[in-house]
Amino acid sequence: MDASDDVFARLDTTVAHPARRYNYWLGGDDHFAADRASGDAIAFAMPGVKLMAVENRAFMARAVRYLAEQGVRQFLDIGTGIPAPNNTHEVAQSVDPATRVVYVDNDPIVPTRSRALLASAPGGVNVYLDADVREPRSVLEHPDLRATLDLSKPVGLLLVAVLHFIREDEDPQAIIHALAGALAPGSFVVASHATWEYLPAEAIAALIANNRDGRFQPRTGARFAELLSRYSPVPPGMVSVAHWRADDVPGPRPAAEDVACHGIVARID
Repeated sequence: MDASDDVFARLDTTVAHPARRYNYWLGGDDHFAADRASGDAIAFAMPGVKLMAVENRAFMARAVRYLAEQGVRQFLDIGTGIPAPNNTHEVAQSVDPATRVVYVDNDPIVPTRSRALLASAPGGVNVYLDADVREPRSVLEHPDLRATLDLSKPVGLLLVAVLHFIREDEDPQAIIHALAGALAPGSFVVASHATWEYLPAEAIAALIANNRDGRFQPRTGARFAELLSRYSPVPPGMVSVAHWRADDVPGPRPAAEDVACHGIVARID
């Protein structure tokens, strides 16, 4: 069995996967009936979820550009998902083409799209790792990561729309600290987290019914901030992803309640 055979052996199209569902909400093509059914059920209870996906993606791009403009030339993007416009390397390498990026995801469909991720700017490097954020050592000790990133120098760690898929019994804070603790002082963590705290009770009940395996963890903003309390927030601190350094974004900004996703960029000292 070669690598492509192994990918398709792992691919279960009957079970919704967060990366493919997110791709569906963004208007992509890499999803199956189960992903669309799950995405539609969530959108029925939470009509702003597609707006959340769009604003979260835009937050990531603004955060990556901010870090690149601060001189960060290495990025570790965990939970990258299926390629879409403004991938991390596209934004960062538009500032410095020599930027090096490691992408990590555990959806078996992502490697089949990795050619798009690997289309680096001249002088830069992009690699894709098939690994799980819940096993941080498998990420940090991967030989391709070690060959690509110099962890003695600052790294931008991206945990965008991934922490809400780590259950409390899996100790999300320990996972964050394991990843961030391996990085040099002067590194940054970029994170976002969806929340149900603005939703009415009936909507929450419908979302719970769609979350049968309990994989999604709808934490409050206070709990999200607690997970990252060891690090130093960059102004404006934790805010809606729609509002983080968005003063130059054309048009009015949606309300935090409509987007229901918190974002933060924090320095690792």
